[in-house]
Amino acid sequence: MNIPFELQIALRYLLARRRQAFISVISFVSILGVTVGVMALVVALALMTGLQGELRDRILGSTAHIYVWKTRGGLVDYRAEVEKLRTVPGVQAAAPAIIGKALVRTPGADAFITLKGIDPALEGSVTAIERSIVSGKLSDLGAGDEDAPPGIFLGQDLAQQLGAMVGDSVEVVTPEGTLSPMGMIPRIRRLRVAGTFKLGLYEFDSAYGLVSMEEAQRLLNKEGPELLEARTDDIDDAPAVAERIVEQLGSDYLVQDWTMLNRSLFSALWLEKMAISITIGLIVMVAALNIVASLVLLVMEKSPDIAILKTMGASARSVMVVFMLQGLIIGLVGTFVGAVAGFGLSWLLDRYQLIQIPGDVYQITYVRFTLLPQDLAVVVVIAVLICFVATIYPSRQASKLKPVEALRYG
Repeated sequence: MNIPFELQIALRYLLARRRQAFISVISFVSILGVTVGVMALVVALALMTGLQGELRDRILGSTAHIYVWKTRGGLVDYRAEVEKLRTVPGVQAAAPAIIGKALVRTPGADAFITLKGIDPALEGSVTAIERSIVSGKLSDLGAGDEDAPPGIFLGQDLAQQLGAMVGDSVEVVTPEGTLSPMGMIPRIRRLRVAGTFKLGLYEFDSAYGLVSMEEAQRLLNKEGPELLEARTDDIDDAPAVAERIVEQLGSDYLVQDWTMLNRSLFSALWLEKMAISITIGLIVMVAALNIVASLVLLVMEKSPDIAILKTMGASARSVMVVFMLQGLIIGLVGTFVGAVAGFGLSWLLDRYQLIQIPGDVYQITYVRFTLLPQDLAVVVVIAVLICFVATIYPSRQASKLKPVEALRYG
């Protein structure tokens, strides 16, 4: 196999022992700098991508992909409305919901909660509630009787805060009460804790209670469901499916998809990802400056060799290629080692969930690291490109070196 002589010389300069060991140290530092920069950038991208994905999965597991309101006539016959919504292409499932505020009281504590009325037979098709049940069954959200009052499901964190166990009774107070000579009297109803759930988002697990549709109508003084929740075949198609719902069902229906409801959150996460990437990317640029310094010193050391090469017939372009290849090899080695190290570190951090964070602040309890192939490819290409650009100036200077002056002062 014939190796171009430019590459042979570049490898010889990199691997051979030099009179000036200081230059070798700078080359090693250059490789180390590129390695550290690429590794840090890969880990940072994996962290932010994992955080985005984890929050998205938790949010979409706790909520529906699309919310639908009917402005005229309401959703009195919600079963018929659900069937109508299912006919829209892209809609996988649908379920009704009533949402309101309430106060839950136990002998030891009380808490303000979001009360959600659901159809136990349909709710599991649009959210991950059935997979998130810690104790009890959704079918226990019945109408109740004198011996067993209606049931309520509490988020696990909320149940712990109230000190409520499955089977305990709680008082639910809602502002939609009855009018009396003394004014509006809040509606108080005793419910039985039928179970607990843990969706994985602190916002839901600490502040949500689920009751049956009939019980929610009584507590919140509603004639029927306020809205319909829909789940799509593909979460990325939710905006298009939302437009399709309006086109097919008419202008009486108002829709919002999950991207609209969480736009500010994911925009902030994307900006943070870009800011971190740019900041850590400066490490690679600093390493590229080390490559410039290393090549400049090498050109000074090897000026007699350059003169000899030129007198033997090597062109200025060949001399330039020699030093560009040397800088490019430094960049390629550093980038490869950094990419492998970053991938391995991201895998370890994700596999063993080493980064724990407070769930009441970030909505999740640990940081997931997800490295996308396109992110890794972009990091590798940009790092190598930066290292290549750093070789241009010293390589041009080497190619302009005159043999007579190099031999005279060498």
